[in-house]
Amino acid sequence: MSAPKPAGGWDCHAHLFGPYERYPLAPDRSYTPPEAVEAQYLTLLGRLGLDHGVLVHPSAYGEDYRLLFDALAAQPRWRGVIVARPGTLPTLKGLRERGVRAARYSHRSGAGANFAGSASFEDLRSMAPALADAGLHAELWTDCQALPDIAEAIVALPVPVVIDHMGGFDVDAGVNDTGFLTLLSLLETGHVYVKLCVYRNLLKAAGLDAGRPFQAAMLRANPDRLVWGSDWPHLRVEPAPDAAQLLAWMKNGVADEALVRRILVDNPQRLYA
Repeated sequence: MSAPKPAGGWDCHAHLFGPYERYPLAPDRSYTPPEAVEAQYLTLLGRLGLDHGVLVHPSAYGEDYRLLFDALAAQPRWRGVIVARPGTLPTLKGLRERGVRAARYSHRSGAGANFAGSASFEDLRSMAPALADAGLHAELWTDCQALPDIAEAIVALPVPVVIDHMGGFDVDAGVNDTGFLTLLSLLETGHVYVKLCVYRNLLKAAGLDAGRPFQAAMLRANPDRLVWGSDWPHLRVEPAPDAAQLLAWMKNGVADEALVRRILVDNPQRLYA
């Protein structure tokens, strides 16, 4: 029998979509996902044995935050991450009172111009002082190929930065890749957190275990700056992974239950409580 999940645990990355008759998607969007509604996510958290969820505003909703704000109002244990550019909102102040803890940005190699509904790293640099004033941190979807060019700028930001999807490491390049070593150095500063959400980096690999050396290196670099996210509902991945298996995989690669508690409870409490 598997060990019980730590009380008060957090899933630090999930998305909601719909119901679409109440929360229609933005006309200008880069994808059209199936519905993934509040009740389904509550059920998932129950399966995972976790108490708290962090909802990341999807780019497919553009600047319409109604679904995010309504879900946060209905579920006091949940927190939110918005996507905003300079001028999108009159002010960022007051968002903490509504359950928001961060704003998300994108800077990925080979992506060209940012996709519809996203915000860029330059937007982050412009907005960072306002984020700090509002008591928010930044979240960044990037990859290890792009990281070396922006690493110094990340450390210079006046807010903590949470990097999604284990930094988009290249499994073929290995743990000695320059970009991955840059990610580890950012972890070591204590200014950067990383979400242990492995599967998107391994879609062409034979299985999740190809990611073991990368998680182990992150654990050695700074276990106090690691959190876990399911990435539910696993957009545009077929077949979709089982979030419970992803959580079990992460735990199986961690040395002891005290360290699991740091990743699932203590570290996310610092960011999202």
